[in-house]
Amino acid sequence: MYQHIPIDQVDRLPKWRQPKTLLYLMAIAMPLTFAVWSALLNNFVVEVAKFDGSDIGWLHTVREIPGFLAVGVIALIIFIREQVLGLVSLALLGAASAITAWFPSFTGLLTITMLSSIGFHYYETVNQSLQLQWLKKEEAPRFLGKLLAVGSAATLVAYGLIVLGWKALDLSYNFVYLISGGATVAISIFCLIAYPQFEAPTPQRKQMVLRKRYWLYYALQFMAGARRQIFLVFAGFMMVERFGFDVHEITALYLINLVINIVVAPFIGRAVGHFGERRVLNFEYIGLTIVFGAYGGIYFFGWGVILASILYVLDHIFFAMALAIKTYFQKIADPADIAPTAAVAFTINHIAAVFLPAGLGYIWLVSPGAVFVIATGMAFTSFLLSLLIPRNPAEGNETVLTWANSAPKAA
Repeated sequence: MYQHIPIDQVDRLPKWRQPKTLLYLMAIAMPLTFAVWSALLNNFVVEVAKFDGSDIGWLHTVREIPGFLAVGVIALIIFIREQVLGLVSLALLGAASAITAWFPSFTGLLTITMLSSIGFHYYETVNQSLQLQWLKKEEAPRFLGKLLAVGSAATLVAYGLIVLGWKALDLSYNFVYLISGGATVAISIFCLIAYPQFEAPTPQRKQMVLRKRYWLYYALQFMAGARRQIFLVFAGFMMVERFGFDVHEITALYLINLVINIVVAPFIGRAVGHFGERRVLNFEYIGLTIVFGAYGGIYFFGWGVILASILYVLDHIFFAMALAIKTYFQKIADPADIAPTAAVAFTINHIAAVFLPAGLGYIWLVSPGAVFVIATGMAFTSFLLSLLIPRNPAEGNETVLTWANSAPKAA
């Protein structure tokens, strides 16, 4: 039987059994599977499954369907505690990813990707909810930055082993997938057994929540999902298809990203706490507008592999700043809305993600550069939306328009 501990009484537990340590372990376990799967995927589908741009687009469309259905979490938490649901979903992600190489056909990969994606998206939905419930508003930005750094460090170890051992030890896709996925399953089972159930101070609503005052948060989530899909699906695919990167080369590029994230992510958290969500997101979206525009230039003007590699690294740095969307919502939310709104937000985040990869896959076959021109427009639209975030967001002060509408009218 699980022990239930109110979140304000966790200090009496040893540090290794406190909720922050559990968040750290989950931050390690998830990228061990997902990041390794992502690093190998483009080479695996090109070399083994013989995918083209349309095939990879369809695979990522299927991968995003569970994200679109993340509202199902609301129904599940009626019967299953969020903490348990998150860890079971994490184990499903690891188990499905572990056997990816056993299904090297188009149909097989779509099926196993769907299973791993259910685990990933349900885990991420619950994880975001638990973070915002367990962390105080004043500490959330810094701690979220630390979680990013810890996840990057765990992934760095995995990628380092791939880079050093892929050719030297003649590693196979099957071996690497089994080891990384198995490690995630093992950590999930340990967390299920070793940790008590933590009770947040505010009970969560168990029905769908859609509030007019959260509209800007919803819009930012929608644009983030659309924009991120273009990067996840096509930026890495470009490095393999256009520049012929091998597994150890694309993984080495990931390693550079991870080293930078380990150093930079905690500072991003501090920046959000110091400068506020508005300024950090303004900076992120202007940066992404420039990066995606330059990606397009690689195809339209023949810019080379060095620039493409630099842009790939910058992409990751800017995306880390998206933690400011989480802390913006935490500041404006009714505490009882966090779990259901996390599920709704994930669905909104994946509306475009379900349709974009397949649709843009066909555009890619005609003009890869046009895909990045579309992404540039999305990034700039996100910048315009971020200008509506107030300097001090709070309940009743969700957007600058809220303040303008509530300001006294001139006589």
